[in-house]
Amino acid sequence: MARLRLPVLEPDPAAPFPPPDTALRDPNGLLAAGGDLSPTRLLNAYAHGIFPWYSAGQPILRWSPDPRMVFRTDAVHLSRRFRRTLRGLPWVATADTAFDAVVAACATLPRRGQRGTWITAEMRAAYGALHRLGHAHSIEVRDGDALVGGLYGVAIGRMFFAESMFSVRSGGSKAALGALAARLSAWGWPLFDAQVENAHLRTLGAEAWPRERFLREVARLVALEAEAPPGSWAAAFGTLPVAALAR
Repeated sequence: MARLRLPVLEPDPAAPFPPPDTALRDPNGLLAAGGDLSPTRLLNAYAHGIFPWYSAGQPILRWSPDPRMVFRTDAVHLSRRFRRTLRGLPWVATADTAFDAVVAACATLPRRGQRGTWITAEMRAAYGALHRLGHAHSIEVRDGDALVGGLYGVAIGRMFFAESMFSVRSGGSKAALGALAARLSAWGWPLFDAQVENAHLRTLGAEAWPRERFLREVARLVALEAEAPPGSWAAAFGTLPVAALAR
């Protein structure tokens, strides 16, 4: 196989990315390589519908797939069976109370059919820095003091870009996803990104959007940063009993 020739990012973290419509079709969405994981570079990428995804030993790879998996916050689907289960659970969802623990769980818990992780130590440090700046957020699902599921991602303006989720107990990640959607919908945030097309995400209500449509919505929503400035979500999110998601 011939080696792929990708644009290599300039050293300046504020330098523009190549246009997303120049991304490869195979592998779908591979756009560029190199650069760093500084907050400036990461925020610039997300604001233009681009995210990093690479394995240890690879250069930093940047992606903007077409189609793009997207959730409408008022259309996350939790099955009747799962909602019946939620009614009897004492679990609660919070935000930004255990960011590092959520990222660590996403990075280290084994996943069916997958070896290792793309959430390298470098990535964990980078998203930790974004969290301290108020741009990266975690959703935690707890049973008492025990963390049973969660997810994390990046927010700019009124757009949330989900990165990864995990379950320690069955349904933990789905409860986190439902809690995120409920709060974002209540705040007037219409969408959140789920990145790459995935059959499991489709069962939860995710939709495959053409990249052009996705980027158009992202541009509109990230421009609303004055209405949704960076900062901790802990107080605004509060404590949400997962049983409330069964309604």
